[in-house]
Amino acid sequence: NMESLHAFLLVYVLTCLGQLGYGTDIIHGKKAPDKSMLYMASVQSSKGHVCGGFLVTEDFVVTAAHCDTSPMRAIKIGSDIKIIVEKKFKPSNFNDVWLGKDIMLLKLSRKAQLGCKVQIIQLPCAEMNVKADEVCQVAGWGRNRTGGENVDDLRVVNVSVINPEVCREQWPGLPVNVICAGGYGTDKGFCQGDSGGPLVCNGLAVGIVSFNKYRNCNYPDVPNVYTDISKYLQWINKFNKIECWQK
Repeated sequence: NMESLHAFLLVYVLTCLGQLGYGTDIIHGKKAPDKSMLYMASVQSSKGHVCGGFLVTEDFVVTAAHCDTSPMRAIKIGSDIKIIVEKKFKPSNFNDVWLGKDIMLLKLSRKAQLGCKVQIIQLPCAEMNVKADEVCQVAGWGRNRTGGENVDDLRVVNVSVINPEVCREQWPGLPVNVICAGGYGTDKGFCQGDSGGPLVCNGLAVGIVSFNKYRNCNYPDVPNVYTDISKYLQWINKFNKIECWQK
């Protein structure tokens, strides 16, 4: 149909012009305090860190589908725990971040030992809409400036959720089931969080770092875009019963 043709053409134009950038860096953030965000996972290939992710049960990590670009070996949680990735699941019709469905589940070969070094983060139990202007956090090991190197320490930054209508004006043809936060009108966000890392609001993982505007990390002029996890709960629960938070 015409709408999907428009979406496809926009992807084509943005991709060819190098305008779509996967979220890879934390900009204007700070080092995450010790013993915080113990659910954060580094998704790794044989060459090291590829993407962020987060532990939602003892043996499942959530990350972004677009992170599935190189052979995934393992995830690293805490400072020293590596677990092999046994299986990966992403929506069968995931094609491109611009068409949405940018979510992937990684089944680990063994259960992570939960305790003082490793914890899980809960997801919402039902579909929800995060309020505009709510202040949330995004974290990652990505670069902390345009063209910089990946960082060794987990970095975190506060970002404000952006009204969906405002976001659509800035990103014509934006996919459904996304949350916009950070970037636009601020100097904070992810270009700026590792792809696959969580958007955390009130202690819940509500979003997954998906994309922003490429090479514009210092002063992003459009909102950063996250997959809205609450719209994929039924899909997630097909593979594993997740911990979720009931109001």
